[in-house]
Amino acid sequence: MTAAAPASGLETERATRPPAETSGAHDDLVTIRPSTRRRHITVPRAVRRAIGPLVVLAAWWIGSATGVLHPDVLASPQAVWSRAVSLWSNGDLPDAIGTSTLRVLIGFGIGAAVALVLALAAGLFRIGEDLLDSTLGMLRMVPWVGLIPLFIIWFGIDETPKIALVALGVCFPLYFNTYGAIRGADSSLVEAGETLGLSRLGIVWHVILPAALPGSLVGLRYGLGTAWLALVFAEQINATSGIGYLMDTGRQFFQTDVIVVCLVAYALLGLIGDQLVRLLSRVLLSWQSTFEGK
Repeated sequence: MTAAAPASGLETERATRPPAETSGAHDDLVTIRPSTRRRHITVPRAVRRAIGPLVVLAAWWIGSATGVLHPDVLASPQAVWSRAVSLWSNGDLPDAIGTSTLRVLIGFGIGAAVALVLALAAGLFRIGEDLLDSTLGMLRMVPWVGLIPLFIIWFGIDETPKIALVALGVCFPLYFNTYGAIRGADSSLVEAGETLGLSRLGIVWHVILPAALPGSLVGLRYGLGTAWLALVFAEQINATSGIGYLMDTGRQFFQTDVIVVCLVAYALLGLIGDQLVRLLSRVLLSWQSTFEGK
């Protein structure tokens, strides 16, 4: 019978180590927690968005109350509010808002339709790009406000030049954003669609248009804002109704309160339109994961 070999030093140490040192090694771990927790004060986003306008309103009120802003230069907030209530009560302001909104909707619809057709033609076809893009790039540099005299000669002084000016203001931002978004579509996705057997129409519908949708919605926001800006100038063309007409009447009689009421109406209508486009973007781009800030 052969004698057993002597145990090595490591095996001897394992044999003599108490069981608590091997099986209960994790029992000695201690969870360290901070003695105090930091409390973060969360301010609702609606409150944060309202801070800027409230600061401007407070500065305006202080300037009027201290006499820094003379009433002939800028009416006080109280005078503007009283004038707004008066104009709303006698129906002048609702009628003006309705007329201006209708002009914007018609002009925006015409300008958006033209812009999308041109963007698709230039973005999807090289011959369309060669024929359209450089021409539209040159026309974009022409100040569209300077076209008012030509519009009066071409279309007269009725509603047509006003709507045409709004449509022109909408067309360019929507065209260039949509065209750039189409050309910015990932070519690897197009190649993948071709590999899967999609037709040209299928690639446009399932690949290119969804990829161009975010950029098009950005152009939609710019175009809607430009529409209200163009309307300010358009309603100076022999207008007998609308917010611009009401503001021009206030200018003739040096009524700064009426002018401010009209400017606030323009701003609120533009804000409502912008929020509607934001809501549309959230619905149409719900599939897209984007960075929303921290």
